[in-house]
This record gives sequence, C-alpha cells and structure tokens, in this order.
Amino acid sequence: MTDRYAVFGHPIAHSKSPQIHAAFARQTGEDVVYEARLAPLDGFAEGVAQFIATGGRGANVTVPFKEEAFKLANRLSSRAQRAGAVNTLSFDTDGIVGDNTDGAGLVADLTRNLNRSPAGKRILLLGAGGAARGVIEPLLDQQPAALVIANRTVSRAEELAGLFGHGITACSFDAADTPFDIVINATAASLAGELPPLSSRIFTNNTLAYDMMYGRDTPFLDFSRMHGAATSDGLGMLVEQAAEAFFVWRGVRPDTAPVIAALRLDRERLAATPSRGPRT
Repeated sequence: MTDRYAVFGHPIAHSKSPQIHAAFARQTGEDVVYEARLAPLDGFAEGVAQFIATGGRGANVTVPFKEEAFKLANRLSSRAQRAGAVNTLSFDTDGIVGDNTDGAGLVADLTRNLNRSPAGKRILLLGAGGAARGVIEPLLDQQPAALVIANRTVSRAEELAGLFGHGITACSFDAADTPFDIVINATAASLAGELPPLSSRIFTNNTLAYDMMYGRDTPFLDFSRMHGAATSDGLGMLVEQAAEAFFVWRGVRPDTAPVIAALRLDRERLAATPSRGPRT
C-alpha cells in the first residue's frame, strides 16, 4: 500500500511541501503520497490522531503548531529536545516520535548549495524565538569561530544563549556593529515587511546575509545588498529540511539540487507573468 504523509499548519494552502515531497518520491521511487492538512487552531492533536487512524505514517508540522507537536510526541530526538520544537513526526506502534530538521536544513543549504560552511566563521543570528532556537545546535556543531544572538529584547537573547552555552554571546540589534561572515535573519520582521534596526557595519563584501523566509524579497535582503553583502532567501533551507524529514521517514536521502532549481524557476515564471488585474 502507498504510505501516507502530510504537513499540518494554519494556514497551509501556501505550502510547497506537497510539491517538494512529490518530487522526492518520483526521484527515489518511494511509494508515498503527501498532502497538506489545515488544522484548526484548537484542533491540532485531534487532526494528527485522525491522520494516524487512517493510516498516516508521518507528518511535518509548520506554524503555529511546532511547540504543540513537541508536547504531543512521547519520544523526542536530541535535536528536537534542544530546539524545544518539533517539525517532523513519525508514527509507529510505540507512539509518536518528534524530530526537528530545521537546523540540519539550514546547515545543508549553507554548506552544499551556497558554499558557505559555518566552520570557523563569525555568525550573527538575528532573533531569539523558536526559529532561532531550532538552528543553534546544528550551527554550533559546525564549530564557528563565534556565534552571537542579537534580539530587540536582550534578556531573551541572553536566556537563549544560556540554554546552549559554548561561549555564545548575546546583545541588542544595535549593539551588533562589527563585521560578520554570515548574518542569519530568524526574526518575524520579514513576514511584516519590516527591517530589524541593524548597523550597516555588520556587512562586508564577504558577508552572506541569509533570510529564513522564502518566496519574496525582504527589507533585510535589500538592506544587506545595499551594504555589499551577498544574499539568499530560505528556499534552500525549506527543501533541505524536507529532505532530512524524508530521510528520517524512508531512510533514503533525495537529491535536493534539482528540486531547488525547479522551485526557483517556477517563482521566476510566476513573477514574469503579467497580472490580469482583479477578477469579477
């Protein structure tokens, strides 16, 4: 029988995950089907239970259910425990296993697709929420020269740094004013079309500015380019974290490069399509 997987979120219609996993299945010959499922804000656990009851083998979890998925799992991978959030669920006879593939996806995109290994680099991580927490340990595993967490509320950055140790430092956005090799935007500012209050001195011509958000240009990327940095959105991270989840479920690691290329081409075609104006 075909194995069933899904992604749960609210909203979920925009998700690229079904397209990504369908490409992985074609590429690897795995007999799987993957769908997007809209869960009510107060009905995530019930939605997962129904999916399991109808034969679901695993699920991805996106906003706003990652912390709830963490609580729902009765077993957690070490990276999910450190992240405090779950984006990948596996279902077996012993219950629900929670994992977090976000950090692995970010590191894979940096190292394989962008040729910017974090090893020995000075990294500035913007934000102290769940998105930032989910990538800290995988970044630390790469042994950067420094990892600085900057946040509008310094106490939250300090609290997050204290959870991981390893010489991580914390500061406010405007206190970060020396050059970094990699600057990662893990704030929600891009969702609102806003820019964190950053110093231009964090960028050089050798800096990579990386926004975890994907699908559109952002004020952060515009500001970074204006001050000489190379830039990337989070589309590669999206595909790489999906590939890690696929590997967790199937034990097969798909080739991500053609999938990323196809998604970028689709986006370029959409951007080049003339608008037909409002429909009546």
